[in-house]
Amino acid sequence: MVTAPSRSLADKLWEQLAPGERAAPVAIEGAATLDSALAVSELAAASVAVAGRAAALVTGGAEVRVDSALASAWFGAAVRPHDPAAVPSPWDALAGDYRSADGWIRLHTNAPHHRAAAIAVLGVAPEADAVVAAVAAWRGEELESAVVAAGGCAAVMRTAGEWARHPQGAAVAAEPLVAWGEGRAGGGTTAIASARVLDLTRVIAGPVATRLLAGLGADVLRVDPPGWDEPALEPDMTLGKRCARLDARTAAGHDRLRALVAEADIVVHGYRADALARLGLGDLDAIRPGIVDVGLDAYGYTGPWATRRGFDSLVQMSSGIAEEGMRWFGRDRPTPLPVQALDHATGYLAAAAALVGLARRARTGRGSRARLSLARTAVALTDAGRGEPASPPESGALARLAPASVLHTPWGPASLLPSPVLVGGEPLRFERGPRPLGSDAPEW
Repeated sequence: MVTAPSRSLADKLWEQLAPGERAAPVAIEGAATLDSALAVSELAAASVAVAGRAAALVTGGAEVRVDSALASAWFGAAVRPHDPAAVPSPWDALAGDYRSADGWIRLHTNAPHHRAAAIAVLGVAPEADAVVAAVAAWRGEELESAVVAAGGCAAVMRTAGEWARHPQGAAVAAEPLVAWGEGRAGGGTTAIASARVLDLTRVIAGPVATRLLAGLGADVLRVDPPGWDEPALEPDMTLGKRCARLDARTAAGHDRLRALVAEADIVVHGYRADALARLGLGDLDAIRPGIVDVGLDAYGYTGPWATRRGFDSLVQMSSGIAEEGMRWFGRDRPTPLPVQALDHATGYLAAAAALVGLARRARTGRGSRARLSLARTAVALTDAGRGEPASPPESGALARLAPASVLHTPWGPASLLPSPVLVGGEPLRFERGPRPLGSDAPEW
């Protein structure tokens, strides 16, 4: 079955992301498999298609083919360890939705310092019952502001209308899907298969972007700070990459990071809008003229929350998506999307931006700057409206999801799902298997 809604959304996203660029023909086949109040299956297929079209600009691929069911499955995980106990839960025990005095609030406590900030504000022991009772005494927006001010992450559940009237919601709605800027003239490869990609990203959008680039043949080096770990995500998000650690707050680490930037063709970063500037790396194009600079964050690059910490689940609460799901399914608590769709879709769009930047450098000899956000992707999703009814697994829609291969990983054998996209008939291919963060030296 050819999915016209997915194709239509892919066309709209392409027009917004790469106006004026050649659009390779796209075929999207397969049924929707994600049950949601919004067009999540369509967003999955469309964002993968956009990344495929951008790859065709660079590789010369004549056609892009996307399997909708596979695209949705990759929005869950592409690498799936056979032993469920091989990786921990992605959620901290205290992360979740809590009733406040006037509604719902979500605490995001996966990182130890975010957990500590929330507990300090609440003034209780880090135990679920104590947190429930403490949150109930707060008004939602007051607690949200207090946790954020303490260095933590929280978001109250808003309706779509409330978000539209909120200063940050209005700011994000006025932003383009991708904010482009032109860089300096400079050298560097114009082929993705020989490109060096410096990955300065974390959970989940940025790693999705650089994984796609690795699948197209790029040399991807991910760099994390000491002490940062993502044990639940490492098998899926390190596929195809080398992974190193650097402390950019030390003189030696800062100098090494600058040297890596100076030799990169593409840098993808997922820090808050002001973070690289605070590290003295605010102008990557000055360090490496001609570089393709792709940045993404949670809440956009304008407005009062431009530097606020955030994650997919928090943006879903802020933007009205969780409230929409609650009403659609008739539930009594926030109901998020069935996958971290804002993360994954933004990741594929960021990969597309990197590829479009590479294609433009081939034509003009100049670098580029692209900025995306989870909150702006949420606008694209909500604008898309309802999706097609999802087909349950019994219908055979997932029959094509048999593993393409078995990977031997540090977490034991794992299934790698087939490529969700073919560009000129070619699937994504990965030369390196997944590995723990910090497994490699910080060098090209």
